[in-house]
Amino acid sequence: MDLSQLLASSPNHHLLLHFSPTNKSLFNFHKPLPLFTNFNPQRRSSITNYHPIKSQTLNHNNTPLDHDDGFILEDVPHLTHFLPDLPTYPNPLKYSQAYAIVKNTFVSPEDVLAQQVVVQKGSPRGVHFRRAGPRENVYFKSEEVRACIVTCGGLCPGINTVIREIVCGLNYMYGVNTVLGIEGGYRGFYARNTMELNPKVVNDIHKRGGTILQTSRGGHDTNKIVDNIQDRGINQVYIIGGDGTQKGAAAIYKEVEKRRFPVAVAGIPKTIDNDIAVIDKSFGFDTAVEEAQRAINAAHVEVESVENGVGIVKLMGRYSGFIAMFATLASRDVDCCLIPESPFYLEGQGGLFEFVQQRLKENGHVVIVLAEGAGQEYVLESVNAAEEKDASGNKLLLDVGPWLTQKIKDHFTTVKKMAINMKYIDPTYMIRAVPSNAYDNIYCTLLAQSAVHGAMAGYTGFTVGPVNSRHAYIPIGRVTEATNVVKLTDRMWARLLASTNQPTFLDKHE
Repeated sequence: MDLSQLLASSPNHHLLLHFSPTNKSLFNFHKPLPLFTNFNPQRRSSITNYHPIKSQTLNHNNTPLDHDDGFILEDVPHLTHFLPDLPTYPNPLKYSQAYAIVKNTFVSPEDVLAQQVVVQKGSPRGVHFRRAGPRENVYFKSEEVRACIVTCGGLCPGINTVIREIVCGLNYMYGVNTVLGIEGGYRGFYARNTMELNPKVVNDIHKRGGTILQTSRGGHDTNKIVDNIQDRGINQVYIIGGDGTQKGAAAIYKEVEKRRFPVAVAGIPKTIDNDIAVIDKSFGFDTAVEEAQRAINAAHVEVESVENGVGIVKLMGRYSGFIAMFATLASRDVDCCLIPESPFYLEGQGGLFEFVQQRLKENGHVVIVLAEGAGQEYVLESVNAAEEKDASGNKLLLDVGPWLTQKIKDHFTTVKKMAINMKYIDPTYMIRAVPSNAYDNIYCTLLAQSAVHGAMAGYTGFTVGPVNSRHAYIPIGRVTEATNVVKLTDRMWARLLASTNQPTFLDKHE
């Protein structure tokens, strides 16, 4: 059976490929092909396939290497790449009661995950990542591990859960007793005190929003941070943060490699906007969507209770409108959703004003959900303001909510001579300051434990996250090279348009 036929027969199956160093493979095809990767300590595996396709693996600089191996493996760095003589030790999980009855406790170093599970016959098999999970051997003695955790950037539901599960995972699974919390973000490495973390200290922090370590933007000084890591004898660094934070983590890893320190650097991607590339979803996103329902419900009750009620709810979403889109789909009370990826216009045929007037005539009220990054070009033009950036390098957004509220009010009272009742709700910080819900708590546990397993196994310069519902180790550069945005050509946006029956606003932008 050809691989493409197997995939076509089950297009939604979560594909896990296992490459064996023998001639046996998960798929019993013809001749074996060599698979090389610079970070695999075993250096060589084999893969069999009916139709070999010229493909690539990546070296430690993410530069493709041409091989006739039939696929692309985007591997993560390993400490043995620059410290080849590091000793290994049996994984303590071999003796763990918790894992005693697990059939496959350890992940094979040759297990990989396919980024795309829906493929067409004859198409390249595409990108793969290493499967996350415990390895049979580790590169750190438990009693010698000195780990640290730092949180950077904006708040997000679930940060405390990630902190808790890193601490408990290191302690309960690997017997690690020394974990430091770096206070106040990156600058805390060289300008703040540390906090000793143990299972007792972090026992109930998952019930709180925010981060017990405090956070900040900016403050990244690679040399000062790595000097501090060296001075404190830290050999595992866990960095929780978004795009800018992960770029900082990559810089720390490169400096550690340059100095040839046996330090594992693991990133845990964090963004409430769900705009991290590669991974299925970022933690805290589901909680934010759930919390946004409260604001949308309140707006709906308000406008339904008055004549010609117009409600606007502004949600987070700097460049990506995922929160607004999913909150709209979940609510079913929203008439129009405006996101940064879909330009809109106010006046004329097919414009927002015309749609609002039509809904008021039909229903007597209208609810609009607005992502904070939508319509920025109009606000910028109206106030004639210069573009500014925050300490993390992010563009400072102008407040589109009050602007749109005033525009709608002026249009209907002045132009249409029509009395309307405007209700504006801004729950921006409310939806990110809450504790994570049940789903995100479980998700954060998997992220934290995957990061711990990866660091103990000697991987470094990596981040973790689900790829097609299976957790993988991903090169940090892959999650920072692009921003995940709503694709207007995908079915999910079409589902929203079908749900709200709002205009596409394409007429003026075609």
